[in-house]
Amino acid sequence: MVKKSRIAIMEETLKPLSFEEIPVPTLQEGEILVRNTFATLCKSDINTFIGKRQEKTPTILGHEIVGQIVECSPNAPKSDEKGNLLSIGDRITWGIFASNPDDPLSKRGIPQKAADLFKYGHEQHNKESTLHGGLAEYTILRKNTPIVCLPDTIDDPLAAIINCSVATVSGAFRLAEDIQDKRVLVIGTGMLGIVACAMASLKGARQVIGLDINDARLEKALNFGATHVYNGQEHWDQKLKEDTGTAFPVDLVFDFSGVPEALERSLNLLDIGGTAIWVGGTFPQRDMTINAEHIIRRLITIKGLHNYNRTDLVTAVEFIDQAQHHFPFKDLIYTQGSLDKVNEAFQTAINDQPFRVGLVC
Repeated sequence: MVKKSRIAIMEETLKPLSFEEIPVPTLQEGEILVRNTFATLCKSDINTFIGKRQEKTPTILGHEIVGQIVECSPNAPKSDEKGNLLSIGDRITWGIFASNPDDPLSKRGIPQKAADLFKYGHEQHNKESTLHGGLAEYTILRKNTPIVCLPDTIDDPLAAIINCSVATVSGAFRLAEDIQDKRVLVIGTGMLGIVACAMASLKGARQVIGLDINDARLEKALNFGATHVYNGQEHWDQKLKEDTGTAFPVDLVFDFSGVPEALERSLNLLDIGGTAIWVGGTFPQRDMTINAEHIIRRLITIKGLHNYNRTDLVTAVEFIDQAQHHFPFKDLIYTQGSLDKVNEAFQTAINDQPFRVGLVC
């Protein structure tokens, strides 16, 4: 039985994380203890650290995690989301959430919004609740957490991004439905946008158009399935119309930026029957101006997505196992070192803005 775990605690914004060694609580019904092996810093971790988003503190940040099962409570789940048997030593990924599958929202396919929602890397650390973030040696998986066993073909650094970045994009593509032969605009070519470019390419999109204000990221998107890229600081929408020779050059918009100006302009580019899926605007921002007549007459659909459901996690694992042979995903993750380097990792993420900074836990 594991008795202690080292944790990195965030107490205040922009203050160095501190380390503690705490007792590992006795597992409760349905819980599983996991030895974290690798964690990456998601943009939401960075936004919490700098104060752009608020979480209750103290907290253990980190929800992009991979690890191995080391202990199971008597009533812990016996199989993963695909029906694979779970055993001590299995390398797994798990959902960002735990929630009651009998909740009405769970039954509607939205378990990430169920009434009893628990979110890893977003909870307050206290005596009653701990070991729920990736910046620690161990994580306790709560009852009703989606779990998927990982194939040996996916290395830890790449596996870590599955249960946030890749699963969220998988959810966005689920909402988009058919991608084949569609003209796809991806707004924001950070980690989620890069995954979306690759996913659209492998799903048979006719064109994959990347939009960002960072030329280096746009250049990288061309290595992950983008066929065209545009800098958002320029008259990108007019250039796109001119380059394609049509006033309505896209069928699908995936937004991972949350930038109101980009969202507004992109709606005016959608062809008849087009769909916009908004993912990135999870921070305070101004209201947008939308022309209702345009939306109605052109039969435009707008869908929002926050996090993902259980099937999206399974899809994400399958996608990465396939896509890593087509695109250089491993190049997107910079390993800072061990958990001891967590404060350096945050500074690297803030100052250098790589796609992901990772830590060996």
